[in-house]
Amino acid sequence: MSNQKQLFIVRHGKSSWKYESIEDIDRHLKEKGIQDAYAMAKRLKDKNIKPDLIITSPAARAFHTASIFARTLNYSPENITIRDHFYPGDDSEIIDTIKEQDNHLNSLMIFGHNPAFTDTANHFLSEKLDKLSTSGIAMVNFNTDSWKDIDKDNVDQVEIDYPKKKG
Repeated sequence: MSNQKQLFIVRHGKSSWKYESIEDIDRHLKEKGIQDAYAMAKRLKDKNIKPDLIITSPAARAFHTASIFARTLNYSPENITIRDHFYPGDDSEIIDTIKEQDNHLNSLMIFGHNPAFTDTANHFLSEKLDKLSTSGIAMVNFNTDSWKDIDKDNVDQVEIDYPKKKG
């Protein structure tokens, strides 16, 4: 078992407000959101990152973003787990879900929405984010072998990445 847990908090790609008649949960990604999701997933692939588990909000834009990452990272899309409480999201429920994961998993990637995902990231960060951008990723490594023990105190490394960030 690894002495590290790696968490990827990913906000969905840029979504469309074009159709006023559809429910918010059914809003889809804009072309820019799709392109950004592929670009960000490729950055992770270039670092040889492959999640042990992907969990997403049921919203169309979050699930689509998670699917793009899954395909790019060679994670089987049918293994994506949907959690209804990730939409619209509450950081305490999201953190509870993270801490409930089986310890044989060392890498977890979650997809969802603001403000809950910025709040979730800020729960673990010493330098707070104003806002996790669309297709943005907060990567947090913890020095622990147990998900239930992850906390700000055992954060080993943090990296924030987003589409407009340069190299």
